[in-house]
Amino acid sequence: MAKKSVRKNEGKGRSFDSVRASGYDSDSSIRSEDPNSQRHRFRSRLRQHRGENEEAPAGMLGPNGEAEDDSDEVKKRNKRWRDSRRLIFSLGTILGILIAVYFGAVHGRDNFDLFEGISNMESFKDYLDDWKDILPQSVTSFISDVQAGQSANAALKDLTESFAVGKQLRKEYNITAKHPVVMVPGVISTGIESWGVVGDEECNSESHFRKRLWGSFYMLRTMVLDKVCWLRHLMLDPETGLDPPHFRLRAAQGFEAADFFMAGYWIWNKVIQNLGAIDYSPDEMFTAAYDWRLAYLDLEIRDRYFTKLKQQVELTYGLSGEKVCLVGHSMGSQIIFYFLKWAEAKGEFYGNGGPGWTDKYVGSFVNVAGTLLGAPKTVPALISGEMKDTIQLNALAMYGLEKFFSRKERLDLIRTWGGVPSMVPKGGNLIWGDMATSVEDSLHNNTASFGNFIRFDRFLNNSMLNQNLTMEDSIEVMLELSPEWLQKRVKDQYSFGYAKNAKEMKKNALHHSHWSNPLEVPLPHAPDLKIYCIYGVNNPTERAYAYKEQSDSDVLNMTIDYESTQPVFFTDGDGTVPLMTHAICHKWAEGVSPYNPAGSNVTIVEIQHQPDRFDIRGGAKSAEHVDILGSAELNEYILQIASGNGHKIAPRFLSNLSTWVSNIDFPM
Repeated sequence: MAKKSVRKNEGKGRSFDSVRASGYDSDSSIRSEDPNSQRHRFRSRLRQHRGENEEAPAGMLGPNGEAEDDSDEVKKRNKRWRDSRRLIFSLGTILGILIAVYFGAVHGRDNFDLFEGISNMESFKDYLDDWKDILPQSVTSFISDVQAGQSANAALKDLTESFAVGKQLRKEYNITAKHPVVMVPGVISTGIESWGVVGDEECNSESHFRKRLWGSFYMLRTMVLDKVCWLRHLMLDPETGLDPPHFRLRAAQGFEAADFFMAGYWIWNKVIQNLGAIDYSPDEMFTAAYDWRLAYLDLEIRDRYFTKLKQQVELTYGLSGEKVCLVGHSMGSQIIFYFLKWAEAKGEFYGNGGPGWTDKYVGSFVNVAGTLLGAPKTVPALISGEMKDTIQLNALAMYGLEKFFSRKERLDLIRTWGGVPSMVPKGGNLIWGDMATSVEDSLHNNTASFGNFIRFDRFLNNSMLNQNLTMEDSIEVMLELSPEWLQKRVKDQYSFGYAKNAKEMKKNALHHSHWSNPLEVPLPHAPDLKIYCIYGVNNPTERAYAYKEQSDSDVLNMTIDYESTQPVFFTDGDGTVPLMTHAICHKWAEGVSPYNPAGSNVTIVEIQHQPDRFDIRGGAKSAEHVDILGSAELNEYILQIASGNGHKIAPRFLSNLSTWVSNIDFPM
């Protein structure tokens, strides 16, 4: 016990001897007093003067005047100082002295500055060193942490507030609105509303009319109280990929479609605010919201989405005389790339804009955390309805999720969404590695290469599999386990390989199934187009998985192996999208090539993920996949590009991605 107390007091910067000298022994209890000590004699005389019993205080005498053994008093005397009220009194006294010194030091200053200084604790900095030997270590550590955090974030403090980045850039550089801005949200970030009034016998749509069944608290309420009806509305028709009979949902429109996912959880709101701060209005910017559940061409077939987008671009160009700035986030960047190919293509349901349309109307393409080469987490989502977010739940939460919204229900819902397969990784083993090696392996010490995308700790006797799976293998298994209608839709809408030569790329450009894959079709021939790839790094991101086969299940053939020592393997990225999906930006940046025939200028900026631990959304320096939209640095880049100052943005490389890309044996 004595040794333990010594360690505790040493941690507070006080020696064992000093503790004993202050009236404490090694177990932190008060030592008994020497009856011959001067202190004891003084207290005895004081009691006699007051007429008290010298053997016991008045409060401890029995009814006949005898001394009574009061156990509460003994406990109180044996109570450690740090657990008693004297600690609170001492700290209050010290704090009062510090505030008094502070008031004297700042006498005459404006009250606002005075109280702001107190709240920031900045004024205590000069006095902390003088008091650090007296204050408990926990107090000094807390004050030091706060001061360090405030010093590091002093320049960014105001940039987390509404309109801050726009106001600062306007004040310092006098930038104003120039290029019209079109914002294209990512997957699941656009609100979806019910516009049906029929429903069926089991689920009436009328009560949900114009209510958001995705992207609102109403969504959560409906999921909990009427899950079956909610699923009936959100699922698409498996055969057609469009609205099921009697149910109709549409993407919300306007800025409200994607400014907040739900109250308090912003998505595009920071960007919209900062654009507004430099004089943008609905005449110069708009959100191109879409129903992300649909396969890309189905967006045109059902909603005429790309036709409306093309007309809006041409209209704003005609009114302003300036080329349009297209800003896409996550899957929104894929939508933009697809749109640029669609706009120039000739055919039914195509844009028929002809060669040169992009160069005439589009000035810049800003790719923010885009999924141009896909996201690996899409594959397990389509195989078993799982991903990192479900795997990391504890056992109780996982049990509750399975009971409320099982993997089978999640899988059945996701498979009807034709837009999800668009994010299946592109490039196969060329980009993502084979059984032996992957360019990403240089950063990690895994027992197997990242090329082993799906791994098995054990195989069943009658297993259809007898080895780990690469990315190409995993996509094949995903399709084999999928219903026939999903296989047909994927084949008609998407491709996941890579072109072997320029002739093949030119041929691929004629059909929409290749337009979401920049390894199979080139950029538009647009010499004046400026491309900006901006994404986060230094945030662990899921990259490979441990799976097991289900021999006793008729529902799921494969599922992530929760009993494995490591069910998920991580690489560098932004928490959702790994670095490798941005490899195409580095290939474009090499200059004129079959991938970039006109040599469009490409600027790559990697943003270090440095979240503020006191901010639930990461603060102004977060580069997380969604929270990057609130990054002060990203907002500054968007405003510079929109105002015609994009040429001032300098490339920045913080990761090894450029080296990885140079080590990939591209066919062209």
